[in-house]
Amino acid sequence: MTRYISERRGVFGVEPICRVLGASPSSFYARRDRKPSARVVRDRELLAEIGRARDGYRAVYGARKTWKELRRRGVPDAGRGRVERLMRQAGLQGVRRGRAVRTTTPAERAAERARDLVRRDFRAEAPNRLWVSDLTYIRTWQGFAYLAFVLDVHSRRIVGWQLAGHLRTELVLDALEMAGGLRRPVVGALVAHTDRGSQYTSLAYTDRLSELGIAPSVGSVGDALDNAMAESFVATYKSELIDRHGPWRSFEQLEHQTVRWIGFYNHERLHEQLGDVPPVEYERAWAVDGAAVGTASSGAPHADPERLLSPRLGEPSEPRTPLGAPTSRGLCELTTPPTTATTNDLLQHQDRRPIVAR
Repeated sequence: MTRYISERRGVFGVEPICRVLGASPSSFYARRDRKPSARVVRDRELLAEIGRARDGYRAVYGARKTWKELRRRGVPDAGRGRVERLMRQAGLQGVRRGRAVRTTTPAERAAERARDLVRRDFRAEAPNRLWVSDLTYIRTWQGFAYLAFVLDVHSRRIVGWQLAGHLRTELVLDALEMAGGLRRPVVGALVAHTDRGSQYTSLAYTDRLSELGIAPSVGSVGDALDNAMAESFVATYKSELIDRHGPWRSFEQLEHQTVRWIGFYNHERLHEQLGDVPPVEYERAWAVDGAAVGTASSGAPHADPERLLSPRLGEPSEPRTPLGAPTSRGLCELTTPPTTATTNDLLQHQDRRPIVAR
């Protein structure tokens, strides 16, 4: 009521308004001049903390994740109900996911396909036991770009990805090469699950899985639930980055922002299914004595895919060495596009450091 009277006092005067409302003018002046209570002061301070907790990519957080982020920061008096009330009063709310759009083309029914080894059970007891992959499109002023990615089910971490201006099989192969080069899974211990898109059922892709010792798994035709975890990541990527920060003027702008967002997703974004910790933090907490179980070499140098430079979008990848072909070093080397070539050298020569995006 005090605010209502204050907004109209210049037109009607305080006493006429109070008379119509049946209120006392002295009560209006007393309430107007009263100092704010300790609770009001703390609410204002907490609202400022909420703004800092939702800075940058965290602006997509709703009340629950904002409350979790405040707890991680050690902010006192930040109860969930209080955070919800303040965000509601300030008009702050989390992002809502939009409808997903399919981009993969089902392969011919006559083509030989792998079995569904997952059967919608997206659980993994350790890293590098189950990967899921998918691809999606992004509209830019220069045309469509496409993102292929590989996600580790155990920690929900993006372990491989690639952007390109085409939907050829090389796109998903490049993402697989990055994941294989960085994670180095034990032969025979990993399942790679995808939908039945033609890129993932192609001979080139399945042969590369066989070369890396990874068991292929595919879901049924036209059923997004068979690859639900990958579809969920696509929805997150679209709603938190693409829809909020577009439109995208160029492939280069999209690539730069995707690199930054994947770094945020892996290292900072809270994940409800992981106990509200980021994927990298979850993996570190799970690891025993700092050794990454499920990798070919626990002492191998590690580099994050989001910190590596990607090739120029729309250009074809470098030709691959035939599967099983020996190299000058006497090893069967992973042949990758420029994005992961640096990582490949790093895995072979531990004294070299990866080139990182600046």
